[in-house]
Amino acid sequence: MSPWGMLQLGVATVIFLAAATVAKQWALAPHVGRIVLALALYSAGNLIMLKLVRDFGMATAFSLSAVIQLVAVNLIAIVYFGERLGYVQGAGVVLAVVAVAMITMGPAANAQ
Repeated sequence: MSPWGMLQLGVATVIFLAAATVAKQWALAPHVGRIVLALALYSAGNLIMLKLVRDFGMATAFSLSAVIQLVAVNLIAIVYFGERLGYVQGAGVVLAVVAVAMITMGPAANAQ
């Protein structure tokens, strides 16, 4: 992925993290403004992801986005909201990171 693609992925990730944080805040204290903001943020993040899918392929774009969001959202949930992961959940996060590394770093099936 090019530096420009990584920047776009970073922006999408920040937007998705903001959306997840607003969604959690809505879950704790429902308010129509929070849900509207969360939906707007998720929509903006997905528009950026559509561009990344077109430029870098679905497997690469969504795999990278998923693992970055997985780690970041768990950090927000643990640090900001005081949630905890069990041993099995923590192992699942680690395995997800390994899986995405294998997907993105391995040779493409159509590479000759």
